[in-house]
Amino acid sequence: MSSLKVREAEADFNVPGAGKPCKTWYKVYGTLPHPHNPPLVLTRLFDVPVIVYDQLGNGRSTHLPEKNGDVDFWTVQLFVDELHNLLNHLNIHDNYNVLGQSWGGMLASEFATRQPKGLGKLVIAGSPASTLLWVKAANELRKELPKKVQDVLNKHEAADTTTDPEYIAATNEFHKRHFCRLDPMPQSLLDGFAWIEKDPSVCLTMTWSMVDRLHNIQATTLLINGRYDEAQDIVVEPFFQRIPKVRWVQFADSAHVPQLEETERFMQVVWAFLRG
Repeated sequence: MSSLKVREAEADFNVPGAGKPCKTWYKVYGTLPHPHNPPLVLTRLFDVPVIVYDQLGNGRSTHLPEKNGDVDFWTVQLFVDELHNLLNHLNIHDNYNVLGQSWGGMLASEFATRQPKGLGKLVIAGSPASTLLWVKAANELRKELPKKVQDVLNKHEAADTTTDPEYIAATNEFHKRHFCRLDPMPQSLLDGFAWIEKDPSVCLTMTWSMVDRLHNIQATTLLINGRYDEAQDIVVEPFFQRIPKVRWVQFADSAHVPQLEETERFMQVVWAFLRG
């Protein structure tokens, strides 16, 4: 890793209705063929350049807290446009693969339904085909929590006091089982939660489903989830049933982040898929 060339910069992103200039922060590992801070482990997957980026409203990209709750602004199309803009900025729109984890996989699948030029292969990891399925699975998993934890969650949700430390502690019990089973939780994940806490504009606004459009994905796809994942089988199964060319791999010892919980196997599976 010490010899790997790393570059970070920003891409201008013209967003109608934003009311101010917007930029997408990104980092490139390796050298491009042309002149949300995910875990660094992802950069070990490939002997080709890897690009990671923070989406609008997150991380080091432009934040728009004044748009909190604006469903006409925070749309899936906005983030699809941002990805196109970044590909064009980097001049790689003719040849690339896309790996998306959790919400990133939701976006990646939406992006792929448009059958964009240059898209090679697609990896969808721990992502729901709809937010309704996500909520349904979460509700079932909550029933397996200790009753006292369930009671705390229910009490604070009913009272709309979900910032209370007691509620946050109960939520962490869920995360230990179904988000990341590593103890302690890696700092990269804690940093991600901190960014959401600072600016929850996107997370509190968007709802989504694409079950009826999955057949439009023509890219060969790898579908991933963990045995203990928030993205339970019922959440990801529509991808498997409706994408024409798809393979599904489940990680037996992982929850929502197998790239951290089973790093070596994750790298082997994804790399073999991209090379195949």
